Order: sequence, then structure tokens, then C-alpha cells
Amino acid sequence: MKHHDVKRRLDEEVLKRNSVDELHLSRPDPIMPAKEHNDPSIALLCALFGYGRANSIIKFLYSLDFSLLDTTEQEMEKQLQKYYYRFQNGQDVIEIFKTLHRLKERDTLEDIFYEGYRKEHAVLEGLNTLIRAMQEVNPYESRGYKFLVSQPVQKLRGGSPMKRWMMYLRWMVRHDNIDMGLWSKVERCDLLMPLDTHTFKVSQKLGLLQRKQYDLQAVIELTETLRSFDEKDPIKYDFALYRIGQEKLL
Repeated sequence: MKHHDVKRRLDEEVLKRNSVDELHLSRPDPIMPAKEHNDPSIALLCALFGYGRANSIIKFLYSLDFSLLDTTEQEMEKQLQKYYYRFQNGQDVIEIFKTLHRLKERDTLEDIFYEGYRKEHAVLEGLNTLIRAMQEVNPYESRGYKFLVSQPVQKLRGGSPMKRWMMYLRWMVRHDNIDMGLWSKVERCDLLMPLDTHTFKVSQKLGLLQRKQYDLQAVIELTETLRSFDEKDPIKYDFALYRIGQEKLL
């Protein structure tokens, strides 16, 4: 397919998908519980646990009592011990609640992100600032916890695509029938693609991405291609590409 044909197809798909009807339990998405609470800290929990099968993610997220974020750490220890999800055990779940609770007392997630982002409008610098702040307020380490929070970005080639973090930024910065738009200081045009294996393969099939390796460099390349379709809002294509892959429409 030629690029202008792909653009036309994707633009149609974006219009069709930009609907609250896209979010229901027959086609679950981790943004569903996040939207119900409309809170950046709860949304970050939903995004960071947003890996694995969509049904399992949703089931786990709907079982959590997010109001614990505003209680004491003793209460978190008591209430969350029996919870686990894939790589995360009860202590990992407790620790991520503690981390977000401590960050809330320090500053908003948007302002912490903005510290790193503002100089060069660099999303990766903003992310690194936020991840480091999480590590500072809670130096807890375990395999499951480290997987959840991720490490600051150090390289593009071979580097993690940071899919769950990019998805979180999409939710926070964009505002339409799907995304929440709770942040105002970050520009949509600076966002990077939340690349999962579905969108990676679909983007290759559509000729949007030449890179063979699933890494952060692929994220940058795909975002650049999508900027040529819409320079103000390249990531608006994410949800459409994801659904095309998920529903095997190619």
C-alpha cells in the first residue's frame, strides 16, 4: 500500500475508533478503569500493570481499591498483601502504591515530568525525571517491581520501547473520546508511539516501519512516519493501529 492510501485508511479508522463504544468489556483496555477515576496516579497504576492479556489486566485492575493511595502505608501493607499479577507479588503491589502515595506528597506527576521535558520538549527526558523521582522516593528493588517501574532510558537502539509509559503519556496529554487529557503542559506533537508487538507488526505490514528490531529506535522511526500524516498529533493513530492488529483486520 502506498503511504497516502495507508493514511486515508488510518484516518478513517481513527474517526471510527474515537468513540466511547470502543471501551467495553468485550474489547477490554486498561484505560477503562483509569477513565472511571480520572486521576493521574490511578491512571499510572493502570498503565504500568497494562501488560499481558487484556482480560487479565482488567480483571486485576478492577479488583484493586485505588482509594488506598490516599490512606496510610500501614493500611496499604494490610490490604494489598494478597494481591499479585504476573511478575508482581503482594509486596510489589504494596510498594508501587507507596511510591505513588509519596510522590503525591512531593508534587504532581505532571510537574515532575515537566521538569525534565520543558527544556527541549523531550518526552524521554520527562520520563527519565519521573522514573528517577519514583526511585528516589522508594528505593525498593525486586524483579517484579523493577519490571513495573522500568529503568530510565539510556539508549535508543536496543532500548526498551517503554510501551506502558508511552501509553500513559497518550492518556494524559491527548484529549478525545478515548484519551483523558488530564495534563496541560505537554504538547501532543511531542508524544512518542506506544509500540506493542501488535502495532509493531501492523506498522511493518503497512510499510510505516522498516526497522526489524522491536526497540526504542523503532518507536522513534514510526512516530516520525506518523508525524508526516499529522505533525500536530502523530499518536492519534495508536489506538486504531492497535485495534487493527488486535482484531486481525489486515
